[in-house]
Amino acid sequence: MNTQSDVAPPKGAKRYVPIALVVVGIVLFVATGAYEYLSFEALSRHRADLLQYAEAHAIAAVLLFMLAYVVVVALSLPGGVWLTLAGGFVFGGWAAGLYVVFSATVGATLIFLAARYAFADLFRDRVLSGSGSSLAKMEAGFRKNAFNYLMVLRLVPLFPFWLVNLAPALLDVRLSTYVVATFFGIIPGTFVYAHVGAGLGAVFESGREPDLGVIFQPAVLVPILGLAALSLAPIAYQKFKGRKLKGSGETS
Repeated sequence: MNTQSDVAPPKGAKRYVPIALVVVGIVLFVATGAYEYLSFEALSRHRADLLQYAEAHAIAAVLLFMLAYVVVVALSLPGGVWLTLAGGFVFGGWAAGLYVVFSATVGATLIFLAARYAFADLFRDRVLSGSGSSLAKMEAGFRKNAFNYLMVLRLVPLFPFWLVNLAPALLDVRLSTYVVATFFGIIPGTFVYAHVGAGLGAVFESGREPDLGVIFQPAVLVPILGLAALSLAPIAYQKFKGRKLKGSGETS
């Protein structure tokens, strides 16, 4: 799969404007205390207000929720899990899952574009200047199987979401490949947490906290790992086929 960049970064100081906006957003997020609202305590404290607002202003509630999710992901802020749980609690598991998948994909695409505009060619020049370097080999591997690698990284939460957002931007992955792999790769985990959020009513009544480790339970994790293995199958086949062809060439 060809993953050559389809987003050309601008020249000069304006290339850093998107990243500057991200930094300003993070500073405002901390300075205004907005981070305090991305927690289980805040959700528990304001749950009645959230339900009441969503019932009185259904469309506005959905749009505000999706906008908040886009901002959180685009600024690489912590708290996305709590937003997903809140969405499940207010809108239900299936509806919230859809809202989150679309919003998270948009937010991830924005930070992808910001990183590519600011740093991609600088990073690529460093990588390609050292022929045979490990970074150059990593870029070559990502270039060859970008969609499959991204699907696995999205399906299995081995790395922070923000890191998986940035790495492809610096390794010259095509925007279209990134968007499609992100959209489909985050679906399983998103719907798991959205449905956990849908059951928060009983959790609030009992005074306990939700079990965020549910995604690591065998009944949930095994199917996700199966999807990840399925995504890796084309890569494994290509390597096997390449070795087989190489072996037949050496014996001929």
